[in-house]
Amino acid sequence: MLLRFGKFLLIMRLPFEVPFFILRLFLFSTIIMRMKKNLIPITLLTGYLGAGKTTLLNYILNNQKGYKVAVIVNDIGEVNIDASLIAKEANIVLEDKDAIIPLQNGCICCNLKTDLIEQIIKLCESKKFDYILIEASGICEPIPIAQSIEALSANTDDKTMPAVCRLDNIVAVVDALRLVDEFASGNSLLKKDLEETDLEALIIQQIEFCNTILINKTDLVTSEQLTEVKKVVRALQPSAKLIETQKGVVDLKEILGTNAFDFAKVYYTAGWHKGLEEYDAHIHDAQKHEECEHHHDHSHCDHEHCCNNHEDGSRHGDEFGITTFVYYRRRPFERMKLEKFVANWPSSIIRAKGIIWFADNNDEGFIFEQAGKQIVASYAGDWLAVAPKRHIKKVMASDPEVVKNWDEKLGDRMVKIVFIGRDMDKSKTIAALDECTVEPKLK
Repeated sequence: MLLRFGKFLLIMRLPFEVPFFILRLFLFSTIIMRMKKNLIPITLLTGYLGAGKTTLLNYILNNQKGYKVAVIVNDIGEVNIDASLIAKEANIVLEDKDAIIPLQNGCICCNLKTDLIEQIIKLCESKKFDYILIEASGICEPIPIAQSIEALSANTDDKTMPAVCRLDNIVAVVDALRLVDEFASGNSLLKKDLEETDLEALIIQQIEFCNTILINKTDLVTSEQLTEVKKVVRALQPSAKLIETQKGVVDLKEILGTNAFDFAKVYYTAGWHKGLEEYDAHIHDAQKHEECEHHHDHSHCDHEHCCNNHEDGSRHGDEFGITTFVYYRRRPFERMKLEKFVANWPSSIIRAKGIIWFADNNDEGFIFEQAGKQIVASYAGDWLAVAPKRHIKKVMASDPEVVKNWDEKLGDRMVKIVFIGRDMDKSKTIAALDECTVEPKLK
């Protein structure tokens, strides 16, 4: 975007007394602000089947004021949305046939992604609406949808897409009663039905990637169960705004016009990422503590922080047994041994994610990810250790984190996985994972 306006700024006649870079910054900021101001905001509603998304949508449309709203509803079935579900008095332009867009027979996170983009562009360019609500199918993953919408904003460098909208808010609707059954009790984690496996993985992804969480149907659980539900939700997503609701009744200022969504911020506030950050911070503090001990100077040492954490940086448990810990080793996994461990995955582990190293592949790193019984390891890129020395030197000069985690023999190769669960047997899990590792063999 800066390059696009470069020529225009260079040929302008500038008052002598105004520093060029200040005027350039002011003009650039003004242009971007105007562009973003003209972008139509979008609120995305996610949540599993039956969580209460349609009820929430109807409540919003019946009670919002000041917006001309268009609605995109994704249904995995063949039947279109019934327009009668939208109450007659809702502040949506119902007489306009384009106000409600049904996208059925698929998911807007995958096979209907192109259709979603086309419909958003069409709605925005019609200039009939100034807000768009999207109700995703209950089996949609939120990240691909967010990426599609972001492609139509001024936040990317994709010049092939028009800048017509911005993602204002992602609201995950959570069924409190279902979460009690799915996670707090842990019973459904033992089910082997494929549909249930997908259910758990999807609920976790929907909770992790959002900036507003509505815990709905709170009237259907006890106060103790609700507290337990919130503990689970907070373990998966520590930073999103948490709102308790019944029948989708919520202050609409929390849903519309929030300016709250930031893709990178939402992604990096997931519980698994926070767990890794806390682990790294704890290790750093522990190293500082050791240095203080070595020099017999305790004036700058944070003893209290060091003492109030477990040795491996894991978080303390609570009355509901919801904890997290990081497994970190400078030894690779032997594939067959890890596969045996995965085949008997502990039902107490709700979520696990991190980077792993396989003994038979010293060049490539893999992302290990588990949600429910869905467990995958996917290629993440080559280890920096296999790059040319001049490139390693350049990266290390610009990134102190690389230097801090660098091993003279192993480079950046490692296994680092965060585990989130309920009543996990941490010692047993660590011991079992250690059994899956072998001595590294480098050429």
